[in-house]
Amino acid sequence: MEKRITLLICLFVSATICAQNRASVQGNVSDAFGALPGALISVEGYEVQTTTNINGDFKLELEEGDYVITASFIMYNSKSKSISLKVGDSVTADFRLETGFSADEPVSLGTRSKPQSALETTVPIEIITPEEISNSSHFELGELLQFLVPSFHSTQQTVSDGTDHIDPATLRGLGPDQLLVLINGKRRHTSSMLNVNNTIGRGSVGTDFNAIPVSSIDHIEILRDGATSQYGSDAIAGVVNIVLKKQTDVIDIDTGTKINTEKDGVNHYFSGNFGLKIGNTGFINITGEFRDRGATNRAGNYTGNVYVDNDDVLDSQLIEDNDFFSQTGYKNQQVMEVGSAATRNSALAFNGELSLFDKANLYFFGGRNSREGTSKGFYRFPGETDRVVEELHPNGFSPEILTNIQDDAVTFGIRGEKNGWDIDFSHSMGSNSIDFTVNNSNNASLGVISPRTFKSGGYQYELNTTNLDFSRPFDVMKGLNLAFGGELRVERYEIISGEEDSYINGDVMYEDENGELRPKIIGAQVFPGIQPQDELIRYRSNASGYVDAELKPIEPMLIKGAFRYESNNDFGENSLWKLSARYKFGKKTSLRSSYSTGFRAPSMHQVFFQKISTQFFDGDISQVGTFNHESTLVTDAFEVSKLKPELSKHFSLGLSTKIENKYTLSFDYYNINIEDRIVLSGQFDEGYEDLLAPFNVTAAQFFANAIDSRTNGVEMSFHYKNKIGAGKLSGKVSANFTETKVTKVNRSNIVDSDIESLFNREERSRIESAQPKVKINSYLNYEINDFKFNLVGTYFGSVMYIHPDDGDSSNWEFNEFTGNVETRDQKFDPKFVTDLYVTYNYENWLQATVGCNNIFDVYPNKHTHSANTVNGSLVYSRRVQQFGVNGANVFAKILLRL
Repeated sequence: MEKRITLLICLFVSATICAQNRASVQGNVSDAFGALPGALISVEGYEVQTTTNINGDFKLELEEGDYVITASFIMYNSKSKSISLKVGDSVTADFRLETGFSADEPVSLGTRSKPQSALETTVPIEIITPEEISNSSHFELGELLQFLVPSFHSTQQTVSDGTDHIDPATLRGLGPDQLLVLINGKRRHTSSMLNVNNTIGRGSVGTDFNAIPVSSIDHIEILRDGATSQYGSDAIAGVVNIVLKKQTDVIDIDTGTKINTEKDGVNHYFSGNFGLKIGNTGFINITGEFRDRGATNRAGNYTGNVYVDNDDVLDSQLIEDNDFFSQTGYKNQQVMEVGSAATRNSALAFNGELSLFDKANLYFFGGRNSREGTSKGFYRFPGETDRVVEELHPNGFSPEILTNIQDDAVTFGIRGEKNGWDIDFSHSMGSNSIDFTVNNSNNASLGVISPRTFKSGGYQYELNTTNLDFSRPFDVMKGLNLAFGGELRVERYEIISGEEDSYINGDVMYEDENGELRPKIIGAQVFPGIQPQDELIRYRSNASGYVDAELKPIEPMLIKGAFRYESNNDFGENSLWKLSARYKFGKKTSLRSSYSTGFRAPSMHQVFFQKISTQFFDGDISQVGTFNHESTLVTDAFEVSKLKPELSKHFSLGLSTKIENKYTLSFDYYNINIEDRIVLSGQFDEGYEDLLAPFNVTAAQFFANAIDSRTNGVEMSFHYKNKIGAGKLSGKVSANFTETKVTKVNRSNIVDSDIESLFNREERSRIESAQPKVKINSYLNYEINDFKFNLVGTYFGSVMYIHPDDGDSSNWEFNEFTGNVETRDQKFDPKFVTDLYVTYNYENWLQATVGCNNIFDVYPNKHTHSANTVNGSLVYSRRVQQFGVNGANVFAKILLRL
């Protein structure tokens, strides 16, 4: 006992003496309008750092000595001060920062050397600042980026099964799977769900941006250039790096509500973010977020038959007698839901770092997102006796698809320095799963014993990534940095079958209009269950190594080169390289250019996805199969070549300049050529009966390296800031002009060179014209005293819907709107969406915002051909989307900083 007391006394005395040998530096960081909470205070040459509290105050404990203290805040010009400390000193160092441009902000994306600004880098890089994120009037990350970044496109889909709940996201008009997403510089896993419906990104799988809590994000870096030689597969269109918060001195409580002016689509948002210091250099930041989004419905009134197809008078009488439209669950004469699906998100995220020993830190970050979604399918009418059990649903039914999406991720690593080399070792684990439940439906083939609710199965995807990176600067010429490293990825993909009632054939028959007995449709209506023969688990591994060099032969010039070698257990080896350069004219203008090769390995979903479902064609039951490349139907019967990686070549040329500390301007041209792009084919049915018969299906579709494409584009950005009167005015206009053309359809990849079935005119248009070729984002912000006024405008260029059959005028149909036989193709005109909101800051702890998104209540063009409306229900297109169909909404947000 005495030994323990003696030990405690020694420890106390030691700590007291240590504290007495220290000195302190305290101060305040502010700008022209007041304190800057969350500003970073660092000590040059040391790992010691802290952040300012809600009042902009900070304090550091240091040993005796001479130091350079730096205060920095993103979008502000950093300032440094030299101080000398003696034991017991308490020195004050205040900093007043001036606003800067995003072009001045150093970023680590795209370089293995020290972070570089947009004026210094060799490729175009864009920063979405903390202020832009916190000021945004949008609650979901995908939507936030849609209205901030012109080259980024993501909008909520409708009547497209699981895609209603996971929005496809693209960059530069390419596919969702050609965009790589990083979190804190580490690869993020993709979704488990493959887009198989007729939306943007059909046949691809992308990252679920909305699984990442907005309130956990500090800022976002976007590299708009091919970067597979630096970061590996998928980075063909570019890279989005999401940087998480590190702040420790402020507690943020954020809440918001929005509602459409049509009085639907109510959104509720709540989040909390706080951080804790761990020693002098460590921290942990934690975020909790909840989002509840109500459904939006812009369906038109149904004008078709309900009970009887061949007698309009009788049908109208039955509708009236049964009071049909009051029993559908919709208003007026709507029979379906067209618009944003209802979703509920609960998320947790964390980001941390702590010192292990001298010059070595342990870092960790990750989180979980749980989402429940509800969307509706097409109404099943009582007259459709092949798919409706009258005893269960005498007036038909509106089937629901319920999704349960779980997304988990964690990364941990060690970062340090040894013998002059910066070393980073990390391991990341990510998983995404989606389970489907069908509600308010039936399996017609089971008759009256059919359940109304079905577990239809689901999908799961897991990714494990291990990285080891080395980097070191050398005193050669004006500076040389060498880096090398390796990456190991292991993937797992699983298809999970549904319960038996969701897919089984109950052999119940019905009598058609001719008095003949026919089998009722098999499986749960709207989403038939995944069958046991489609269930599987597959693994894949990939190993790669890279070398990266950056050289300044003379002070104004920077040259970068990268080489990467990848080995995949499915697809063999690939070698990639990139060469880029920048030349500075003075300190404020730079010219840059790059040329590179790239690739994207087929996703596991594209290689292994398979599903056989029962569909109804011309009075007959048909089995339609999506077959993977393990099936002999694909490899032998249709002689489809084994999937191989997409290969790309990239060229870019750009200019950045800064004028009088008031303006920045950037201009970039890009060219992307992609060979062997992977697409999901159309259905092969008529004329292929002999090939399909052994597999018990009447139609088949599959993935193939079917096309080559060429993308040309120009990106421009203009920023302005200045003091106007007693306030500060800042503005931005940025634009993306892009055009993608299919240059070749690979006939050799399919039996009989059947191009029309492999890649029809609708699929071509999905690549070429279903996304806006022109998009312009702008905002204007005026800050005076305690108020901020924001005006945001977004121009969406035109999009095209191309009907698969209407290349031949003999297939055109009668248009009830015009009285003519016309094509069902349609061009949807450009639209401009305007947001307006005002923010009031009370002291440093309360921020209140009110405003309106889409204040002029702009909608896309309505369908101009009656045949595209499905008897009046689809007023707006569900095939091509510019910005959704929600219309105007009003919102209010409150941010508490404690």
